[in-house]
Amino acid sequence: MNYRFADRMKTTSKSFIREILKVTQQPEVISFAGGLPNPGFFPAEEIARASTKVLTDDGRNVLQYSTSEGYLPLREFISKRYLKKNGLKIEPDEILITNGSQQGIDLIGKVFLNKGDKVVIERPGYLGAIQAFSIFEPNFQSIPLLDDGIDTDLLEKALSEDNAKLLYAIPNFQNPSGITYSGQKRKDVANILKKHNVVCVEDNPSGELRFTGEDLPCIRNYFEDTILLGSFSKIISPGLRIGWICAGNEIMEKLIIAKQAADLHSNSLSQRIVHQYLMDNDIDKHI
Repeated sequence: MNYRFADRMKTTSKSFIREILKVTQQPEVISFAGGLPNPGFFPAEEIARASTKVLTDDGRNVLQYSTSEGYLPLREFISKRYLKKNGLKIEPDEILITNGSQQGIDLIGKVFLNKGDKVVIERPGYLGAIQAFSIFEPNFQSIPLLDDGIDTDLLEKALSEDNAKLLYAIPNFQNPSGITYSGQKRKDVANILKKHNVVCVEDNPSGELRFTGEDLPCIRNYFEDTILLGSFSKIISPGLRIGWICAGNEIMEKLIIAKQAADLHSNSLSQRIVHQYLMDNDIDKHI
């Protein structure tokens, strides 16, 4: 049968990351190819206790449909943590719980990208983001990374020559290079973005896993028109698939519409379990 697939499927390949990770199902393999946390550090017993508590105390409500925005106390926790860790005042209403931060990238693509729109990415770039955006058939322009972050001279040139809609960046422990942007580079990127009508998507899946040094301000600290992506995958468990997007009200309204069309809401049981775990345990000590 000659299936009449959408044209966009011709330009979108399988996830390299998922294909690589199939190999990790073999018990003798330790893979450095994907961002897999060490399962020895998963708080399995604490998650089990949190799950039992949630289901025992409020099981019938937990198992019902929930709000698209996500569990409010969990969003409040994320809001307070941004203020404590980054000095960012982000209201709970500016936070949308997603199925991992990967879904956040997809929702951003749905809300912003038409075929042929320009997306600026780092080189080398995160394959998961490239695949998620590719489904919307944009034109990518890659800017090389230097030792202290993206090449701002080339970024300025790229944004001046053509109208880009998005800049996607991972300033902390960039995937796959591992580079962290310097404090000055974050300010420079923000100043460049202020001169152009470009939305910055600042992903931070591994920023909490710092071994040495101090946390640096987000690009969002200097440029308000920045969408933040976050995740509990690396600090609690990737299997729970709980991430989030932070965005201003105008953008958030569109993201919620896209979220509702995609899956109504993220797994409400996982949200409640994560929140209960956070209430009963010291996440910083665990990290």
